[in-house]
Amino acid sequence: MPLKIATWNINSVRIRIPQLKKLAEVSKADIICLQETKTEDATFPLDAIKSVGFPYVYFTGQKSYNGMAILSKVKLNNVSYLTLANSLDKRHICATLPDGTVLHNFYVPAGGDIPDPKLNPAFDFKLRFVDDMTKWALKEKNKNQKMIIVGDFNIAPLPDDVWSHKQLLKIVSHTPEEVNRLDALKASLNWCDTARHFTDASQKLYSWWSYRNRDWRKSDRGRRLDHIWVTPSLKPALRASITLKDARDWESPSDHVPVVVDIALPIGKADT
Repeated sequence: MPLKIATWNINSVRIRIPQLKKLAEVSKADIICLQETKTEDATFPLDAIKSVGFPYVYFTGQKSYNGMAILSKVKLNNVSYLTLANSLDKRHICATLPDGTVLHNFYVPAGGDIPDPKLNPAFDFKLRFVDDMTKWALKEKNKNQKMIIVGDFNIAPLPDDVWSHKQLLKIVSHTPEEVNRLDALKASLNWCDTARHFTDASQKLYSWWSYRNRDWRKSDRGRRLDHIWVTPSLKPALRASITLKDARDWESPSDHVPVVVDIALPIGKADT
């Protein structure tokens, strides 16, 4: 029976518990990885999340910004955190699944508006962060581990991951500087991009639509910023990938929608 893993930039967990409950119902996910929880650990809504059906909740947060969580129906082990680009931001959390697969949840910096690292410190931070992700992956190369990385990478790498490749080449999230770095990360362990494993690269596929668009569905000016990648040994276990586009129409939505992957991994039964 496939394991379902979802990733979602929830854009404030405390105000979107109803949407999280809906995601759990619609996706039937066994594990949900969240980014931008935007709350300190002391104010994390632990009881509310457990009531949604996830008895095991692992999180690390900070006030108003960033923040990461992994919600699981089964107990996970070896929870830890990476510090990247010399930043104390809460942008990573990882845990080991019952079968030994290591699950990493990342939130890559957005990078601001100016795609020049000399003029824009936020863009420089983003590039350094992805560079550090690649360095980390290369250090993992000889461990022969099964790994899954998920999260809001804030980069749409392929031409059809954005509504207009030509018009967005100088827009942060689709610039050559960012795409080249994400390509280097992908090559580091020959990661499989699960969404594109099931949806051809020539087809439009998005997971984010700006709040600025009054009718986001009509304009459909989206970008694919949210990703789930697996190491090569897990590729044969992939069963399906779903981008929950309709979640952008939920009440008080995030500007990101969840991405879900089905992968045949033994995780046991949820505790009752």
